[in-house]
Amino acid sequence: MKLLILGGTVFLGRHVVEAALAAGCEVTLLNRGTREVHFAQPVEQLRGDRDGDLGVLHGRRFDAVVDCSGYTPAQLQRAVDVLGDQVDHYVFVSTISVYSRFAPGHVFDETAPVTPSLEGYGGGKARAEEVIQAAYPGRVTVLRPGLIVGPYDPTGRFTYWPLRLARGGRVLAPGRPDRPVQFIDVRDLAAWCVQLAQQRTPGVFHGVGPAGTMARVLQACHQAAGGDAELVWCDDADLLRANVAPWSGLPLWIPEADADFGGMLLASDQRAVEAGLTTRPWVETARDTLTWALAAGSPAGSAVTLTAEAEAEIMAGLP
Repeated sequence: MKLLILGGTVFLGRHVVEAALAAGCEVTLLNRGTREVHFAQPVEQLRGDRDGDLGVLHGRRFDAVVDCSGYTPAQLQRAVDVLGDQVDHYVFVSTISVYSRFAPGHVFDETAPVTPSLEGYGGGKARAEEVIQAAYPGRVTVLRPGLIVGPYDPTGRFTYWPLRLARGGRVLAPGRPDRPVQFIDVRDLAAWCVQLAQQRTPGVFHGVGPAGTMARVLQACHQAAGGDAELVWCDDADLLRANVAPWSGLPLWIPEADADFGGMLLASDQRAVEAGLTTRPWVETARDTLTWALAAGSPAGSAVTLTAEAEAEIMAGLP
């Protein structure tokens, strides 16, 4: 299979490249060339700008596209204009942020209402979905991931937890231990992207892993890290009183009663599993993420998490 990957050098894209090579695909990358990445096998690398000139793709034919870097309807339209009918199938990586809201305690599937907005990350992705589906009816896979985690994560969101458990001592654990959470290992999502492209599977699917609990996440991170960490659980109300920022201050934490985002980690994975998605154990994800983060030397990424001092102050004030 001749596979075009739009992106391919940051996080999900680089894992899609490796998965495609492992599957025997002939891989071509298109990106701006601002990052140098070495892959296990040679790949063709083209230079282009999603917001500018994509002329290098004129006259090229591909069996499938995996689009990891499209964020706006204009970017998707530009890709359609240059590729035309020279592609048989298009896998577009969107996001669960296209949904209007995430009602507390409500498991949602792919039929949930999509935001009508033209603005922001979710609005841009929602309108981009519409462009690509209109251009290639019946030939598009739309994937809507939630939190993607694993080696090379530039955000540092999930990475906080295996690093924090490895540091040991008393660890502030957010919300109820049985609070439901979910995420997906980037390598599992990448392999599935390639599988869907090869099988030319149309439709809209959540790119999410199975639901579990926050206690299970931290247990997996503790098992991966070892050490003498002690979990100190703090409920939503106390965290909010301490001005902890949901999602970023303590990753994977969103107050369960939040009217707009309380159910964000409750996406149904039923359609995804039926379409062939398989996922690895959480402890494997935690272990590999920790190994990468320690080797990288600067694993915090862009996440603005609690400082050690702020964490200790909150725990000191608990009953």
